[in-house]
Amino acid sequence: MRVLIVIPARYGSSRLPGKPLLDILGKPMIEHVYRKASLSALAHDVVVATDDARIFDTVANFGGKAVMTPLNCASGTDRLIEVAKKSSADVFINVQGDEPLIRPQDIDLVINAFLTDDSVQVATLCAPIDDLTARDTNVVKVVLRHNRDALYFSRCAIPCNRDKSENPPKFKHIGLYGYRKDALLQFQHLPSSPLEDCEKLEQLRYLQAGISIKVLETSSAFPGVDTLEDLKQVRAIISGTSRDLPRSLAEIKLVITDVDGVFTDGLLHYGENGEELKSFNARDGLGMKMLNSAGIPVSVLSGRDCPALRKRLQDLKIDKHLLGTLCKREGCEILAATHGVSLSDTAFIGDDVIDLPAFASCGFSFAVGDAVDSIKQNATCVLSTNGGRGAFREAAELILAAKGLLDNLNTAQGIEKILTSATQ
Repeated sequence: MRVLIVIPARYGSSRLPGKPLLDILGKPMIEHVYRKASLSALAHDVVVATDDARIFDTVANFGGKAVMTPLNCASGTDRLIEVAKKSSADVFINVQGDEPLIRPQDIDLVINAFLTDDSVQVATLCAPIDDLTARDTNVVKVVLRHNRDALYFSRCAIPCNRDKSENPPKFKHIGLYGYRKDALLQFQHLPSSPLEDCEKLEQLRYLQAGISIKVLETSSAFPGVDTLEDLKQVRAIISGTSRDLPRSLAEIKLVITDVDGVFTDGLLHYGENGEELKSFNARDGLGMKMLNSAGIPVSVLSGRDCPALRKRLQDLKIDKHLLGTLCKREGCEILAATHGVSLSDTAFIGDDVIDLPAFASCGFSFAVGDAVDSIKQNATCVLSTNGGRGAFREAAELILAAKGLLDNLNTAQGIEKILTSATQ
């Protein structure tokens, strides 16, 4: 059985144009991926599939193999199919061209599934994740059958622990695929999948057509490169100067929240005399006190100012705030400096495009459940609760749980300590 590793690579990336050729310690990214893939003990060959002469020439210059594929290939899978049509290999492994930290042993884990089980037609990888990561809509999750075949893939947090009675393991899907040749060539002829169109996950086309996907579990996910921050992290890891994964909730030392659409439901009410009225959720207020009791200060940053808001902050004893401030980036810098905290250790909670500068400047960002799409796409974590309906409380509990402090506060003694400090 011949196994061919194919690395699809395109030049045009919306966020990082020319991504395969970006420099990592003196070598283009595609070379790092190629050399890692070449360390597989079970694959017979490695080839880069590209539609760009610059990538083709770069691969040839470092001694690798590359083939040109048509410009109209819509995805990496389409490039694999073009290679498979002209190849005598039996199994094809799709290794993403933006994952220079891929582990050869993970590639071999997938290949071995085909060598040991003739029934496997498609295989991929997963890795265990925590509840916070499961909430991130940028992370694709997978749930499994008893036989370890994929039951479903989703960007949503699956499975949903509705009654909080049990907490089944959660898995991140790692986009490394293996295909038998017939299954790969069949892909482009499968009927259109509404699930694929909805989730924007092409593997759902197989599932909806009744074709099983075997899922192999590895110890942890390796970070890929989608943004400049990812690139910096990968460079640091490869150079040996850093082994840090992306920042976690456990490191948060300050929480800054927007008001309208987060701390309130975003509706504006005016009294008979034109005074601005606001509706606040008591659960969010208690969430603020829980954070403060755990030594995590809360500040408020809002483009609006009114007596109702000031009275609410006074009741909650939130004395460090900036109201009537439209520049969210500068506001975050001021509040972080006031608390003596780094922006990288600060979380911001927002709901609309005006909060994007705050998301960009803070180390962690929450989008409320009914935030606009552009905010959700740029958030570290998307909350399940809407603004003004307990979203802040949800964020507070996630932070406290990550720090191992939530159980201590959810006791009679803990809540008494909180309630004696301020009104709810």
